[in-house]
Amino acid sequence: MLSHSTSSRLALVLLVTIGTAVVGCMPRGVLLQPVSTNQELVEKVLYSEGAFASDRVVVIDVEGLLLNAPAPELLGEGEHAVSLLLEQLDKARRDKRVKGVVLRINSPGGTVTASELMHEEITRFRKDTGKPVVAVLMDVAASGGYYVACACDEIIAQKSTVTGSIGVIMQMFDLTGTMAKLGITGNAITSGPNKAAGSPFARLTDDQRAIFQDIVDYLYDEFVAVVAAGRPDLDEAQVRELADGRVYTAAQALDHKLIDRLGTMRDAIASAKTRSGAGKVRLVRYHRPLGYVATYHAAAPTRPGDINLINFDLPNLWKLTTPQFLYLWAPTR
Repeated sequence: MLSHSTSSRLALVLLVTIGTAVVGCMPRGVLLQPVSTNQELVEKVLYSEGAFASDRVVVIDVEGLLLNAPAPELLGEGEHAVSLLLEQLDKARRDKRVKGVVLRINSPGGTVTASELMHEEITRFRKDTGKPVVAVLMDVAASGGYYVACACDEIIAQKSTVTGSIGVIMQMFDLTGTMAKLGITGNAITSGPNKAAGSPFARLTDDQRAIFQDIVDYLYDEFVAVVAAGRPDLDEAQVRELADGRVYTAAQALDHKLIDRLGTMRDAIASAKTRSGAGKVRLVRYHRPLGYVATYHAAAPTRPGDINLINFDLPNLWKLTTPQFLYLWAPTR
């Protein structure tokens, strides 16, 4: 049996060994610092073309499902896409050193209103400031994502980009067959025959379908008009020929004049400089305090649920449980 002193020494050695092992797997230092509760956007310089470069080109991301609401996340709510875009544009508007904006789009689209609001804010920014906005399309810039791009001075796409999907979808569910098998009946008391139109608990009548089809057709016409206005080499008739809802590869989109050229982020940055007449610039990005930004490629991380081609953000699809009109590429059958 070990003595008390021997046991104490063995315990001390064991603690030191465990502590050394744990520390060896951890960072070499711990930094304690005060944290500001001010969540206003701050500027992060991604790189500078010279020590005395003062002009700025701002990179702004439009990514994920575009909603006119805070993005739902597993542990809370994320950013409001429309509000965040406006906040970033306002900061770029007020800064006289900002000469241009690169809008990096990686989105399958979203609600009609969110897409429309973002398009309007970019258009107003360009008109009010005279600062160019160059869109660079990443994995997917479809439907509402492409709608937003049409507000820009130029559209550049990666060779691997999927874009287009010009059209409108209203997705509804009919659960009446399942309910009948389970002996469940839905009873809604309404003020009119069409008040509950679109409910999954009742079949859609022909008259109700016609009502929704008229709305979809109207919103489709708005989308076509936006593309025709944003793509001067295409008239409305040509846009309608392309706008059957299909997606296009970047090469196909270039052939159809839906984009201006193939290129990369570097090309988009160079274009923003040329269009603004800027000299040597600092490439910057706006982020919340404590948000880590390494490079412009690391600034738009893929989140759980993203798939390279379809680019679904599954948590955000929780928002789509009720009928909504969508500029969205989301094949459902």
